[in-house]
Amino acid sequence: MQIASTVTARSAGCYALLVMPSDVAISTTNLTKRYGAVTALAGIDLVVPGGVTYGFLGPNGAGKTTTIRLLMGFIQATSGVARIWGHDCWHGGIHARSDLGFLVPADALYPDMTGHALLDYMAALSGKPPVLRARLLDALELGQDALNRRLHTYSKGMKQKLALTAAMQTNPRLLVLDEPTDGLDPLIQRSFEEVLRNLRDQGVTVFMSSHDLAEVERTCQRVAIIRDGQIVAEEAIDDLKRRHRRVAEVTFVDEPPPGLDRLSGVEVLERDSSRVVIALEGSVIPLLRFLADRDDIVDLLLSPPRLEDIFLGYYDTSRNGRSEDPALLPGHRLPQEATRR
Repeated sequence: MQIASTVTARSAGCYALLVMPSDVAISTTNLTKRYGAVTALAGIDLVVPGGVTYGFLGPNGAGKTTTIRLLMGFIQATSGVARIWGHDCWHGGIHARSDLGFLVPADALYPDMTGHALLDYMAALSGKPPVLRARLLDALELGQDALNRRLHTYSKGMKQKLALTAAMQTNPRLLVLDEPTDGLDPLIQRSFEEVLRNLRDQGVTVFMSSHDLAEVERTCQRVAIIRDGQIVAEEAIDDLKRRHRRVAEVTFVDEPPPGLDRLSGVEVLERDSSRVVIALEGSVIPLLRFLADRDDIVDLLLSPPRLEDIFLGYYDTSRNGRSEDPALLPGHRLPQEATRR
């Protein structure tokens, strides 16, 4: 991928990569969709480089599904343009989606078809051989007995497995997956994530929306967060996490000592009879040096920034409507999986 420079996205006030056109899988420019007086998308700008797994995050009603429907040509934009591999998704949809795998909603599958028949039908529509079918069926644990049954006998999870196989079986260059692991049990979910990582290593681009933020953190390289039809953050997950503060919780034998709030990059968020919760910006070394000579420390919990906390921070707004750092929110607690030192 050739990276030319870093620019500020016009509508979002956030950063996007400027890449050479041949390397851009998905791009949107001032993409807007209105339904009467309701604005579903308010001029979003996105650049999804080829060969990455890209997470598209937001709660219900934020604009995720509208964006995907515009990419797929199911609806027409009010203004602006969406492109796939440089082709206009509305005016050049056949070329734009000629090598794309789309996850059909499980409840839209034909109920009277068998699993085998549906997979064969979807492969025939693409005009390409289902070279990944066996691998996907094995990873998703969808057996031959199930494939011989009609879909109206399938559970929600089985339908989701079949829909994923149908979308990915021909090894398309681009995958557009809306909530891909919805209905999958945790073990199957991890197996599917491994398949995605392997495909990414082979150069496949994945554009996926998800409510499972832990899954996105494990799987995706870049992420965009959409709120009320606008992109509020867009960058590499590692960079996004580095710019947000970590939270530490220290428990003492007695009352927490004075001086913590005078340390560089440290802000005390909570203090009680024996415990203090602090936000850390930058290096953790000043805090560790402060604590190193003390013998009254009962416990220290230190957590790296989690995508979930960052995401929630963009949705917890202050009275003046601005997003707050999640580490500053009242009652913030460390996650259970915090690192114990």
